Amino acid sequence: MVASVIQYFVFFACFGLSFYAISSIQFEKVCSVKNPKKVQILMFLLSLALAYITSQAVLQLTIYNGFA
Repeated sequence: MVASVIQYFVFFACFGLSFYAISSIQFEKVCSVKNPKKVQILMFLLSLALAYITSQAVLQLTIYNGFA
């Protein structure tokens, strides 16, 4: 029970940080933006993927190995 709460907390913290970091990328220079909602969906999906990878790495290095 406690482990799953920690996993959710770490994931949402990583999601917030990754969304903040990805929002600094200027997608106008990378691709032609005709519909801003598509860019927001892209940012959301990239943030989810980055948050998942980051949270799994943090949990693997700490919780799963018994350091915490």
